[in-house]
Amino acid sequence: MSRERNIILTARIVSIVFTPFYLPVLGLTLLFVFSYMNQMPWAYKFQVLTMVYLITVVMPTVLIHLYRRSQGWSLIQLGSKERRMVPYVISILCYFLCMYLMDYLHIPHFMSNIVGTALFIQVVCALINVWWKISTHTAAIGGVAGALFVFGEFFTFNPVWWLCLVTLLAGVLGTSRMILRQHSLSQVLVGFLVGLVCSIVGLIFL
Repeated sequence: MSRERNIILTARIVSIVFTPFYLPVLGLTLLFVFSYMNQMPWAYKFQVLTMVYLITVVMPTVLIHLYRRSQGWSLIQLGSKERRMVPYVISILCYFLCMYLMDYLHIPHFMSNIVGTALFIQVVCALINVWWKISTHTAAIGGVAGALFVFGEFFTFNPVWWLCLVTLLAGVLGTSRMILRQHSLSQVLVGFLVGLVCSIVGLIFL
């Protein structure tokens, strides 16, 4: 029994650590590390990351938590397909706000495009969720894989080892979501593919 509890606890920790809200922050971090933007002042990069973190991670997390508490639902109850639309709307509005502020502050387009791509993934997942539940956790990490692929092409670095690491993390994350009975294997796999494709399309064409 204790072994099962440890497995479930580990799965919960993995799900919390790799929340889908971290996608814009991770994407910007990758951009600051692997592109010419690594020459920007650390203070500027820190300010941008802090703003994006507060608006796309802290704000939706707090608002969704307050919404869940007001409804008297547990995290598992909130995970049902019918109850996920309001959290989707909250996160989408937060992402729109972040894009508006980045545009208002004249932050370079390729940086705001990271948030736009994450928003694109959120919208696609929300639309799919109307008919079929999909894993936003694996969609987010699929988005990271797509960003690595695009950055590798644009900025001429070899992303193979990073892609291997992200794929491994995606497997751990997907397994955790299934252990917690939040998603089936097909929902996890489709989520990853949706994130991967939307990330590539968004970063190239948005």
